Amino acid sequence: ERRERERKLSKEMAEKAARELEKMQLQEKAEVKYKEWLKKKRAEEAEKKKKEKEKEKEREAELQEKKARSEKVFKEWLHNARNKPRPGLNSYGFPHGNSTGLY
Repeated sequence: ERRERERKLSKEMAEKAARELEKMQLQEKAEVKYKEWLKKKRAEEAEKKKKEKEKEKEREAELQEKKARSEKVFKEWLHNARNKPRPGLNSYGFPHGNSTGLY
């Protein structure tokens, strides 16, 4: 009876040790998976930030180009505005002071 109890007790201890070992292995496996997931997530985050920076640079370049183009068009307009004929002093809204098209 005593041997049987000792055998039973040792069997229970072995089962308990096996369960603990299995639990530790599962925990280690979960930890490894979590670290892999975290690494992947950080890589995705870095890629996202990189793309955002590229988009920002592209938008900035586009804005600079637009500004330069508008400045050029304004200068052309200013140059052409100097060469346009000026209306007469007392023209009362008539081109060159003459009434045209009125009978």
